[in-house]
Amino acid sequence: MTTATLNPTPAHKADVPVHVTRETNWRHIAGRVVYHVFVMAFALLMIYPIIWMVFSAFKPTDTVFATAGQLIPTEWTLDNFVNGLKGFMGTGFVRFMGNSLLIAVIATAGTIASSAITAYALSRLKFPGRKILFIAMLVSMMLPAQVLMVPQYIWYQKLGWTDSYLPLIVPYCFAIQGFFIYLIMNFIDGIPRSLDEAAKIDGCSYYGIFFRVIVPLITPAVVTGCIFSFMWRWDDFLSALLYVNKTEWYPVSLALKLFSDPSSGSDYGAMFAMASISILPSVLIFLFFQKHLVQGVATSGLKG
Repeated sequence: MTTATLNPTPAHKADVPVHVTRETNWRHIAGRVVYHVFVMAFALLMIYPIIWMVFSAFKPTDTVFATAGQLIPTEWTLDNFVNGLKGFMGTGFVRFMGNSLLIAVIATAGTIASSAITAYALSRLKFPGRKILFIAMLVSMMLPAQVLMVPQYIWYQKLGWTDSYLPLIVPYCFAIQGFFIYLIMNFIDGIPRSLDEAAKIDGCSYYGIFFRVIVPLITPAVVTGCIFSFMWRWDDFLSALLYVNKTEWYPVSLALKLFSDPSSGSDYGAMFAMASISILPSVLIFLFFQKHLVQGVATSGLKG
């Protein structure tokens, strides 16, 4: 038996001319190059406003808009950062950052904890009205926040919560955001129920199953929810505008508008400088937990 018989050459490979194979490879390479150029151009288009803001923070405040078409400053200065960090009315900008951090961390912890418990109940437990509650949760996700703004304000006013952080923190500890419940529910549905049954055999209650089995397995979904919740609470402007009145209690989102006052004067250079600093927490959190974010988004919709 010859070597040709032992290793027969596929007919389709022998019949393909070499120049056709090379042409196909070149087309594939050209397609990849065009794809990456397009993606990089689109990414640059999306991130350019942020880049412009950061460079504008180093321009003299009276030349920020006069040189708006020029990205790189011709005259570099740190005065905008110095003036911005001084804050307003004796309250430094670091205090505003601390206020935002306090609100974002507590509200995020309450949101994820309550959403995880609610998602576990809707996903694993059988009780009367479960489907009705699930449908109500989905409907709540479709309601614009502006629809609830007036009744919520009246309610919080009667409770005496206005001019405080309570409306910005307490409601989120009761799973009021259906997005996170739905996100974690999809992740829990992908966990085999045999793990729950094995834990029951070992004597675990529903609470033991949740904390010892479910919670360790939904870490990507929890991290994903933490990232989104933190960024949303950090950037929340409208709620702070409604319920926080004292300047020293302002979060960053509300304090930035103090730099722009049409009635007296605006320090846009300082505003851009503080805005550049204020995005750092969200950027750092995204960079450090990017792996968990991608994993949580990619697997939260998988079943089985």
